[in-house]
Amino acid sequence: MTAQLIDGNALSRKIRAEVAERVASLKGRGLQPGLAVVLVGENPASQVYVKHKVADCESTGMRSVLEKYDATLSEADLLARVRALNADPSIHGILVQLPLPPHIDAHKVIETISPAKDVDGFHVHSAGALMVGQPGFKPCTPYGCMKMLESIGCNPRGKNAVVIGRSNIVGKPMAMLLLQASATVTICHSATPDLAEHTRRADIVVAAVGKRNVLTADMVKPGAVVIDVGMNRDDAGKLCGDVDFAGVSQVAGWITPVPGGVGPMTRAMLLVNTLEAAERAAAAAV
Repeated sequence: MTAQLIDGNALSRKIRAEVAERVASLKGRGLQPGLAVVLVGENPASQVYVKHKVADCESTGMRSVLEKYDATLSEADLLARVRALNADPSIHGILVQLPLPPHIDAHKVIETISPAKDVDGFHVHSAGALMVGQPGFKPCTPYGCMKMLESIGCNPRGKNAVVIGRSNIVGKPMAMLLLQASATVTICHSATPDLAEHTRRADIVVAAVGKRNVLTADMVKPGAVVIDVGMNRDDAGKLCGDVDFAGVSQVAGWITPVPGGVGPMTRAMLLVNTLEAAERAAAAAV
């Protein structure tokens, strides 16, 4: 069996087109969605991510504000800037690019962002809303993974799902979204004694640990859907995921490539969250 690819590039283009239509509708009512992206320091990967996010924003007709600061920026000054953006009615979403310099407490920064503008979905308020099934912003990567499942007609209801990884950014919220969709969910991690025992029973596997080849062909149920969230480099320096793509693609029914899979979807869902933040602001103003 050769797995079918879930093309994140194609799906993200479709989502961006839908976002652009809704943005145009809002602009017709005199409101342009605005996203502020704050970058502290010179991390090369962060600079690339931020560049893409700003370009995505502008391609859909949104307003983007990029604020760059030296790595020496104090925590107090960064928090003050976040509070100012909270108070700016033209800004509907705030994204502080991680990682931050070591002297800045990332958790404190995230918690300073207004929950109404937390388009990354990292605030404790957003996490709590997700836990109890209330409206809130879903973290962009898990949200994008759910859209990918939807795009191939994979309804998680009644299916066995395994999430490899327990981070606050991907693993935990991914498990909550699958649970909301009525999947039976198992979360595996570094202390799981026999990972393969769980993954071989799974109809859906989401690998999100940042470790090459954590999922190999012998660990996958034939026909399973495999979502690879990992971003690593192989021995030749080529970008790869957490999944042994060559092997697993011969067993799985569907699989996401790296690159061109989850990454573009993460950026697309940031646009969706920012748009929804603007729509909520517009509704509140009526």
